[in-house]
Amino acid sequence: MRAMAERLRVLLPALLLAGCVTSKPPPAPLPEPLIKEVQVPVEVVVRVPEVSDQDRAARAFLDYYERVRQMAPAELQREFVRLDAPAGPEQVLQMALALGQTRNPSDTVRALGLLDPLLHSSDPQAAPWQPWARLLAARYGEQRRLEDHVERQNQQLREAQKRQDQVSQQLDALRAIERSMTPRPAAAASRVSP
Repeated sequence: MRAMAERLRVLLPALLLAGCVTSKPPPAPLPEPLIKEVQVPVEVVVRVPEVSDQDRAARAFLDYYERVRQMAPAELQREFVRLDAPAGPEQVLQMALALGQTRNPSDTVRALGLLDPLLHSSDPQAAPWQPWARLLAARYGEQRRLEDHVERQNQQLREAQKRQDQVSQQLDALRAIERSMTPRPAAAASRVSP
């Protein structure tokens, strides 16, 4: 009986709580929302950055430099053919850049010759390209000075080598003369004994 009383004690509150809970009817569906399209004028200001001629020239110069720097000699020759008669300042700089990649002293002189008219031009189209022309002219001028210096040193080296060869030949000739002039020890002893 005690077990039954324990069960009732536990079940009775649960039954009482269950009886208190009432089920609610489902809520009524919400009415369909009313969507109304409204156009509101909005003023949007988009500022597009202006790219100056100097910026365009700088980008074109650097892009071409990267391209020509990686060209094989055969591609470089085709580029010379393409740029044979430069029409504007951009093509003049491209030709000068291509000539500078050959590392040939005569091409460096030719590149400097191409850049000189561009540097002294008063044409407004040339103005954005002139700083790059000055840069190349300074670089090629320095390269030309170094090439001349190396050529002078090579010439001095060849002359020193030639002088060394002449002195060596003269020294060998003097040694040969000295050997022919010194008396032989056996011959000297026979002359002294009579």
